[in-house]
Amino acid sequence: MQLDDEVCLCFHVTKRKVVNFLRVEKPRRPGQLSECFGAGTGCGWCRNYLRRLFEEAVQGGVTDEHDPTPEEYARQRSAYVHAGHGTPPPGATPVDETE
Repeated sequence: MQLDDEVCLCFHVTKRKVVNFLRVEKPRRPGQLSECFGAGTGCGWCRNYLRRLFEEAVQGGVTDEHDPTPEEYARQRSAYVHAGHGTPPPGATPVDETE
């Protein structure tokens, strides 16, 4: 994922916003990323990715994991929502109905 791709599809929070929030605000816990435009407080899909970004910021490096493409990320979120794990709020990026 690139910096301008959305990490939180519910509240349209980009990776750039999260990375800058981590750099400037220096949160002490991953849960504090919710203060970054509500990231992670919608359907919950992005919480693992947010946690990973937090850990990378704390450790000062990049993990071995590879980012999915924005399209794959959105497909995985659709599957997550269709499996009953979360409900996107009004105004969120729509869930793919073909899942």
